[in-house]
Amino acid sequence: METISENRCFGGVQGVYRHPSKATGCDMTFGLFLPAEAALHPVPLLWYLSGLTCTHENAMTKAGLQAHAAAHGLAVVFPDTSPRGDGVADDPAYDLGQGAGFYVNATQAPWAPHFRMWDYIADDLPRVLFANFALEEDRQAITGHSMGGHGALTMAMGLQDRFASVSAFSPITNPTASDWGRKQFTAYLGPDESTWRAHDATLLLQTGGFDGEMLIDQGSADQFLDLLRPEALAHAMAATRQPGLLRMQKGYDHSYFFISTFAGDHVAFHAQALSR
Repeated sequence: METISENRCFGGVQGVYRHPSKATGCDMTFGLFLPAEAALHPVPLLWYLSGLTCTHENAMTKAGLQAHAAAHGLAVVFPDTSPRGDGVADDPAYDLGQGAGFYVNATQAPWAPHFRMWDYIADDLPRVLFANFALEEDRQAITGHSMGGHGALTMAMGLQDRFASVSAFSPITNPTASDWGRKQFTAYLGPDESTWRAHDATLLLQTGGFDGEMLIDQGSADQFLDLLRPEALAHAMAATRQPGLLRMQKGYDHSYFFISTFAGDHVAFHAQALSR
């Protein structure tokens, strides 16, 4: 693992690191905020999965999570959203290829050799984190935005017992019924829609749900609201009696201004779950 940078931040350290990934077959970069407590003992870990076009850097510099995490003694990891590099397949569209991994393991050409973001988040990056930093493996929570909100919800339901809590900002909630999902799943997973179900939060809620609480924030003025389909997730939560809260925030859009406004609520939500 290579240290790219480390900066003092709210009494702790905001670092950026690079490591070779077996899952993606290329080098991957991630950000990690460690609060002051990590110098004394292992601390709980909050995962933040970013959205389309983002790298590890966007939320790390714009979401304002570090101040809230420091107040609760939590670490926050900011993974990248896809494999990258000259040998990695890409597409001219912003919503496919590099920057748009969708947190799935691709099975189709030309994506299959590198686009294995499910395995990267579920297995590869955790091995690096827990081997190199003072983190508590049995105290983890997960959140994310947009495509990353989709990833957070599906990871939480797909990796039962790993995360104490899950939250999301304007997540893609029903990708099998949205152009933000059908396009990418066809490209990455192929035309057999039965293989898509494991990556649709609304469908996963209907067949198992999450053994914990959810917090979802969605802006009412989000320019991508029709693609995100929060109403599908709300109906599934109600139908399955899933514990949680979905809040429609009046006037907020899809930007980091929205995320930073409610970041404190989400960190406090996860801190409470991790303290139980």
